[in-house]
Amino acid sequence: MDFEPYRAELVAYCYRMLGSFHEAEDQVQETMLRAWKARDRYDAGRASLRTWLYRIATNVCLTALEGRARRPLPSGLGAPSDDPGAPLAPAFGVPWLQPFPDARVELGLRADLRLALVAAMQTLPPRQRAVLVLREVLEFSAAEVAVQLGTTVPAVNSALQRARAALAAAGEAVDAGEVGEPEDPKVREVIERYMRAFERADVPALVRLLTDDAVLEMPPVPLWYRGSHDYGLFMRRVFEMRGTGWGLTRLTANGQPALAAYAPEPGGGHRLHTLQVFTVTGGRVARNVVFADPAVFEAFGLSQEILFDRSDGGR
Repeated sequence: MDFEPYRAELVAYCYRMLGSFHEAEDQVQETMLRAWKARDRYDAGRASLRTWLYRIATNVCLTALEGRARRPLPSGLGAPSDDPGAPLAPAFGVPWLQPFPDARVELGLRADLRLALVAAMQTLPPRQRAVLVLREVLEFSAAEVAVQLGTTVPAVNSALQRARAALAAAGEAVDAGEVGEPEDPKVREVIERYMRAFERADVPALVRLLTDDAVLEMPPVPLWYRGSHDYGLFMRRVFEMRGTGWGLTRLTANGQPALAAYAPEPGGGHRLHTLQVFTVTGGRVARNVVFADPAVFEAFGLSQEILFDRSDGGR
């Protein structure tokens, strides 16, 4: 009985449930262990192997979520800041939502992994979250989900309706069809221009690439900003502190374009500063979620220090 072909999609499922890549990997390992121990009790006539594994994974995730606070982004905790000079005090006690390292799991780019959607899912009660993902993302039937959750089809349908309404109320309004894919030539051009401006610490050039109501948030710092004006003022502050000559590398996270930003070191070279995950809509940057958590860096396998060859722009 081979469970490995399902590992990648199970990691993505557990990530949607838990909001943490590291935890998702751990819970998938637990799922595989439980499945192996119960393999003699698996009945192929009652459910496919995939359905059976998802039932185990769902129970594992629901157990892991018992008594836990949800994983938010800063924008999910309160109003935006109007002070670009506010102290940058990390809130390490908050279990922040983490990004998903696309390169670590062979899934392809998936719109249903986008940060905004996963963040909105975290506002749902765990069983509603499971129903929403199992029904609408993974396309299991209501009958299959009822078996996976040990409930009834009417209960599954009711939970799905409540989950949809809660997501709408939470403001998950970004249409996945409007969000540019990382490999879209127009999106690549926007990110390329953002990189060049960032490397030069050119704030006006950065601001020109933003939507008017662009959002900038920086977990584990709980404050966040809305609007190109405050975004630009905050970036000016960053560059005044860290100077010019940054280095950036491309990657993707949650099926979105992302950059690893390396700040220049006084003695030469560059040190890892942040991982930035972008939402690009209509040829502009609408959101930038900037992660500075070492656990996130580890999940993406990012080098702490790097030398950039300026003859090719460091890319």
